[in-house]
Amino acid sequence: MTNMDEGVTRARAVRRRLVREGPPWTREHEGDFETVTVPERHCDRLRDLIVREQAERVVEIGLAYASSALAIGEALAAVNRPFPRHVVIDPLQEREYANTGWQLMCSAGLDSIATLMAAPSSIALPQLLAEGFVADAAFVDGSHRFHEVFVDLYYLRKIVRPGGLVVVDDDWWPSVHAAVNYYELNLGWTAVPDAFPAESAGAGPRGGKAARCKAFRLPDPSFEPSFEDFRAF
Repeated sequence: MTNMDEGVTRARAVRRRLVREGPPWTREHEGDFETVTVPERHCDRLRDLIVREQAERVVEIGLAYASSALAIGEALAAVNRPFPRHVVIDPLQEREYANTGWQLMCSAGLDSIATLMAAPSSIALPQLLAEGFVADAAFVDGSHRFHEVFVDLYYLRKIVRPGGLVVVDDDWWPSVHAAVNYYELNLGWTAVPDAFPAESAGAGPRGGKAARCKAFRLPDPSFEPSFEDFRAF
């Protein structure tokens, strides 16, 4: 078995155990893991997107119980590029989650390629930008407040390479959807069709069917629009 195969197998085993048994520790809120975590089917889709992208560097905002982080780690192991890097940003990992998500990443051996930044994304992302870090893809599942999602996306469009991917969780929340909508209407972000299935909305007041997660392709080349071209969102 190659190192690549070993990495994929180990990450996949931890993912399956997490789905089957839940995390070794959860907060006291009833059903917290089921409420907070990204469902397995969406994690599988996220993994497949990262693999198709042949991504080498990924930024993730929000760790919690590590369901999505393990899927991204599995994808990076499968792609097997020379210098994989997975930057995970979560200021609440120790205080709110007792480092449970990070410990699961370590048990999967993914700490060899992953870095945990325990700072708010509004601080961590500018730091990555100043360091010249360039990502192939990003996954956003941090704060769901409009202004904080908007700021996350502002910095990610400077960090993710032109033509790269940004995947957003919980787009069915109006606060998240409104922030994303600005970048679609004004900055040329294009939704990747059928990246995630539509389903009965399990959160937010929008009702009906909607995709929980949405994937967007950044324009290539990137551009800055004129202030006169602003489209209301």
